[in-house]
Amino acid sequence: MTSGTVCVDANFVVHLVGRGTVAARYINLWDSWQESAYTPVAPTLIYYEISNVFHRLLLAGQLLPEEADQSLEDAMSLNIRLYGDVELHTEALNLARSLRLPATYDAHYLALAQRLECEFWTSDRKLVNSVKPTLPWVKLVS
Repeated sequence: MTSGTVCVDANFVVHLVGRGTVAARYINLWDSWQESAYTPVAPTLIYYEISNVFHRLLLAGQLLPEEADQSLEDAMSLNIRLYGDVELHTEALNLARSLRLPATYDAHYLALAQRLECEFWTSDRKLVNSVKPTLPWVKLVS
């Protein structure tokens, strides 16, 4: 799959705006996409998932309130094009069923990438391993 578009999920964005050495891999990849004029895309649920991650990190004492606020602000400013049409939900349900995924959340990202014929990038190794034989355009940031 080749296009000027790339699909990212919530865990990708959380790592991207995170602090520390792990973030560097995501930043380098993101910067290369920006230099190549790629358009990052995601289903609308991405911001629900991202805000939940920062909330959970806050509750676990892994982020201070101001760090959670800043991380969410950084994530929201990435200029990711969002998709949330009715057909995407139907496509996600069908894809989740055919791939035997435990939920449709990940399937929304997969359905969007499939529709736009672009790569989907994640740090969810379990997801990648479960769909890689069927969906070779799913990429793991490692």
